[in-house]
Order: sequence, then structure tokens, then C-alpha cells
Amino acid sequence: MSIAEIKNKERVINELTSFIRKVLVEPEICGTALAIAREHLNDENAEIVIADKLSASTNIKIPVEHSEADRLFLELLIDVIKDEKALY
Repeated sequence: MSIAEIKNKERVINELTSFIRKVLVEPEICGTALAIAREHLNDENAEIVIADKLSASTNIKIPVEHSEADRLFLELLIDVIKDEKALY
């Protein structure tokens, strides 16, 4: 693994750690994120719509150009909603 790859992984870990810290301090973010994902799961460009709505309604700000950490979070959020729907 190159130094650049290691630094990128460290940046992703730091970004995810910061995000988790925000959710732990403001647990309502989790419910809001899940509600937004439920509402927009089947939209065209769902990840973009979910990111925009989440950025507009919480202190989680996902830029237009998603980082690797942003993509991981959005994929996880969508997977959780798909799993939730599979249970019913």
C-alpha cells in the first residue's frame, strides 16, 4: 500500500469518526437520515437527493462532490433502508 493510499484511508477514517461523533451528540440526525432515505430511496439519483436533503435539514453537510466517506455513509444508509424493507 502506497503512502498516498494510507493517507487517503486515514482521511476517510477521520471523516467518518467526525460524522459518528455528530450523530452521537445529536442522535436525532439518525432518525432524520433514515426518514429522508426512506422517502427518496427510489428516486432517480437517490444518493444525490438524499445527500442534498440531509445537508439541508441537519448539521451534516455532504458536498456536491462526494468523498469516499460520504459515499460509504450514503451506501450504508440505503442498505439499512433496503434491509428494513426486506423485513416487512
